[in-house]
Amino acid sequence: MLNIVLFGPPGAGKGTQSEKLINKYELVHLSTGDILRSEIEDGTELGMEAKELMDEGILVPDEVVIRMIRSKIGKNSEANGFIFDGFPRTEAQAEALDEQLNDIDKSITMMLALEVDNDELTKRLLKRGEDSGRSDDKNEGVIRTRIEEYDRKTAPLKNYYEGQGKFRSIDGLGSIDDISERLYAAIDG
Repeated sequence: MLNIVLFGPPGAGKGTQSEKLINKYELVHLSTGDILRSEIEDGTELGMEAKELMDEGILVPDEVVIRMIRSKIGKNSEANGFIFDGFPRTEAQAEALDEQLNDIDKSITMMLALEVDNDELTKRLLKRGEDSGRSDDKNEGVIRTRIEEYDRKTAPLKNYYEGQGKFRSIDGLGSIDDISERLYAAIDG
Protein backbone atom coordinates (compact mmCIF):
# COMPACT_ATOMS: atom_id res chain seq x y z
CA MET A 1 0.00 0.00 0.00
CA LEU A 2 1.36 3.41 -1.02
CA ASN A 3 0.64 6.14 1.55
CA ILE A 4 2.07 9.54 0.63
CA VAL A 5 2.19 12.83 2.48
CA LEU A 6 2.42 15.45 -0.27
CA PHE A 7 4.06 18.45 1.26
CA GLY A 8 5.05 21.96 0.32
CA PRO A 9 4.32 25.61 0.89
CA PRO A 10 1.36 27.47 -0.61
CA GLY A 11 1.85 27.71 -4.37
CA ALA A 12 4.25 24.74 -4.63
CA GLY A 13 1.84 22.83 -6.89
CA LYS A 14 0.46 20.27 -4.44
CA GLY A 15 -3.06 20.41 -5.88
CA THR A 16 -1.91 19.94 -9.45
CA GLN A 17 0.53 17.16 -8.61
CA SER A 18 -1.79 15.33 -6.22
CA GLU A 19 -4.32 14.88 -9.05
CA LYS A 20 -1.61 13.37 -11.27
CA LEU A 21 -0.45 11.03 -8.48
CA ILE A 22 -4.03 9.99 -7.66
CA ASN A 23 -4.66 9.08 -11.30
CA LYS A 24 -1.34 7.32 -11.93
CA TYR A 25 -1.26 5.24 -8.74
CA GLU A 26 -5.03 4.97 -8.14
CA LEU A 27 -4.79 6.53 -4.68
CA VAL A 28 -7.57 7.87 -2.48
CA HIS A 29 -7.25 11.58 -1.75
CA LEU A 30 -7.47 12.37 1.96
CA SER A 31 -7.96 16.10 2.32
CA THR A 32 -8.74 17.06 5.90
CA GLY A 33 -11.02 19.87 4.75
CA ASP A 34 -12.97 17.53 2.47
CA ILE A 35 -13.19 14.86 5.17
CA LEU A 36 -14.52 17.35 7.73
CA ARG A 37 -17.18 18.63 5.31
CA SER A 38 -18.16 15.08 4.31
CA GLU A 39 -18.48 13.84 7.91
CA ILE A 40 -20.60 16.87 8.82
CA GLU A 41 -22.75 16.49 5.70
CA ASP A 42 -23.27 12.77 6.41
CA GLY A 43 -24.26 13.56 10.00
CA THR A 44 -21.77 11.09 11.48
CA GLU A 45 -20.97 11.14 15.19
CA LEU A 46 -17.49 12.50 14.43
CA GLY A 47 -18.96 15.05 12.03
CA MET A 48 -21.40 16.33 14.63
CA GLU A 49 -18.61 16.53 17.21
CA ALA A 50 -16.50 18.56 14.75
CA LYS A 51 -19.44 20.80 13.78
CA GLU A 52 -20.19 21.61 17.40
CA LEU A 53 -16.60 22.71 17.92
CA MET A 54 -16.46 24.65 14.67
CA ASP A 55 -19.74 26.42 15.50
CA GLU A 56 -18.08 27.62 18.71
CA GLY A 57 -15.09 28.87 16.74
CA ILE A 58 -12.82 26.18 18.15
CA LEU A 59 -10.32 24.36 15.93
CA VAL A 60 -11.13 20.69 15.53
CA PRO A 61 -8.61 18.83 17.73
CA ASP A 62 -6.05 16.56 16.13
CA GLU A 63 -7.55 13.48 17.74
CA VAL A 64 -10.92 14.09 16.05
CA VAL A 65 -9.30 14.73 12.65
CA ILE A 66 -7.18 11.59 13.01
CA ARG A 67 -10.23 9.50 13.93
CA MET A 68 -11.95 10.84 10.79
CA ILE A 69 -8.92 9.90 8.70
CA ARG A 70 -8.89 6.43 10.24
CA SER A 71 -12.59 6.07 9.45
CA LYS A 72 -12.03 7.16 5.85
CA ILE A 73 -9.15 4.67 5.49
CA GLY A 74 -11.40 1.94 6.91
CA LYS A 75 -14.10 2.75 4.35
CA ASN A 76 -11.51 2.45 1.58
CA SER A 77 -9.68 -0.65 2.80
CA GLU A 78 -9.31 -2.02 -0.75
CA ALA A 79 -7.51 1.13 -1.97
CA ASN A 80 -3.99 0.99 -3.44
CA GLY A 81 -3.08 3.71 -0.96
CA PHE A 82 -3.73 7.25 0.11
CA ILE A 83 -2.39 10.71 -0.51
CA PHE A 84 -2.57 12.94 2.56
CA ASP A 85 -3.30 16.57 1.78
CA GLY A 86 -3.21 19.23 4.49
CA PHE A 87 -2.37 16.79 7.24
CA PRO A 88 -0.16 16.27 9.13
CA ARG A 89 1.09 19.82 9.61
CA THR A 90 3.03 19.40 12.85
CA GLU A 91 5.22 16.73 14.41
CA ALA A 92 2.55 16.03 17.05
CA GLN A 93 0.02 15.40 14.28
CA ALA A 94 2.48 13.15 12.43
CA GLU A 95 3.13 11.12 15.58
CA ALA A 96 -0.59 10.75 16.24
CA LEU A 97 -1.21 9.75 12.61
CA ASP A 98 1.58 7.15 12.78
CA GLU A 99 0.05 5.73 15.94
CA GLN A 100 -3.41 5.47 14.35
CA LEU A 101 -2.01 3.90 11.18
CA ASN A 102 0.08 1.43 13.20
CA ASP A 103 -3.10 0.33 15.01
CA ILE A 104 -4.49 -0.83 11.65
CA ASP A 105 -1.18 -2.23 10.35
CA LYS A 106 -0.51 0.64 7.94
CA SER A 107 2.13 3.35 7.76
CA ILE A 108 3.21 6.39 5.78
CA THR A 109 5.38 5.23 2.88
CA MET A 110 7.01 8.59 2.20
CA MET A 111 6.75 12.34 2.38
CA LEU A 112 7.24 14.03 -0.98
CA ALA A 113 8.17 17.67 -0.41
CA LEU A 114 7.87 20.06 -3.35
CA GLU A 115 10.70 22.57 -2.95
CA VAL A 116 10.20 26.02 -4.48
CA ASP A 117 11.97 29.24 -3.48
CA ASN A 118 9.92 32.01 -1.86
CA ASP A 119 10.15 34.46 -4.78
CA GLU A 120 8.80 31.86 -7.21
CA LEU A 121 6.03 30.94 -4.75
CA THR A 122 5.03 34.59 -4.51
CA LYS A 123 4.91 34.91 -8.31
CA ARG A 124 2.83 31.75 -8.65
CA LEU A 125 0.35 32.80 -5.99
CA LEU A 126 -0.06 36.29 -7.44
CA LYS A 127 -0.72 34.68 -10.85
CA ARG A 128 -3.19 32.26 -9.27
CA GLY A 129 -4.91 35.23 -7.63
CA GLU A 130 -5.41 36.83 -11.05
CA ASP A 131 -6.90 33.63 -12.45
CA SER A 132 -8.90 32.33 -9.47
CA GLY A 133 -10.06 35.52 -7.83
CA ARG A 134 -8.90 34.25 -4.41
CA SER A 135 -8.33 37.32 -2.27
CA ASP A 136 -5.57 35.65 -0.22
CA ASP A 137 -3.59 35.20 -3.46
CA LYS A 138 -3.79 38.85 -4.54
CA ASN A 139 -1.87 40.59 -1.77
CA GLU A 140 1.90 40.09 -1.79
CA GLY A 141 2.19 40.93 1.92
CA VAL A 142 -0.41 38.31 2.83
CA ILE A 143 1.31 35.77 0.57
CA ARG A 144 4.71 36.36 2.17
CA THR A 145 3.13 36.03 5.64
CA ARG A 146 1.58 32.67 4.64
CA ILE A 147 4.95 31.44 3.37
CA GLU A 148 6.70 32.59 6.56
CA GLU A 149 4.03 30.85 8.64
CA TYR A 150 4.63 27.66 6.66
CA ASP A 151 8.41 27.96 7.11
CA ARG A 152 8.06 28.52 10.85
CA LYS A 153 5.37 26.00 11.77
CA THR A 154 5.12 23.34 9.10
CA ALA A 155 8.50 22.96 7.42
CA PRO A 156 10.06 21.37 10.56
CA LEU A 157 7.88 18.32 9.85
CA LYS A 158 10.44 17.41 7.17
CA ASN A 159 12.86 16.49 9.97
CA TYR A 160 10.34 14.07 11.44
CA TYR A 161 10.03 12.08 8.22
CA GLU A 162 13.73 12.44 7.44
CA GLY A 163 14.43 10.75 10.79
CA GLN A 164 12.32 7.80 9.59
CA GLY A 165 14.06 7.70 6.19
CA LYS A 166 10.79 8.64 4.47
CA PHE A 167 11.55 12.21 3.35
CA ARG A 168 12.06 12.91 -0.37
CA SER A 169 12.89 16.42 -1.55
CA ILE A 170 11.49 17.15 -5.01
CA ASP A 171 12.54 20.12 -7.13
CA GLY A 172 9.26 21.97 -7.69
CA LEU A 173 10.55 24.15 -10.54
CA GLY A 174 9.94 23.44 -14.22
CA SER A 175 6.99 22.26 -16.23
CA ILE A 176 4.14 20.37 -14.59
CA ASP A 177 5.19 17.23 -16.46
CA ASP A 178 8.86 17.58 -15.42
CA ILE A 179 7.83 17.86 -11.78
CA SER A 180 5.47 14.89 -12.14
CA GLU A 181 8.30 12.78 -13.58
CA ARG A 182 10.47 13.65 -10.56
CA LEU A 183 7.67 12.58 -8.23
CA TYR A 184 7.14 9.32 -10.13
CA ALA A 185 10.90 8.59 -9.99
CA ALA A 186 10.92 9.14 -6.22
CA ILE A 187 7.96 6.78 -5.77
CA ASP A 188 9.09 4.10 -8.21
CA GLY A 189 12.81 4.42 -7.41
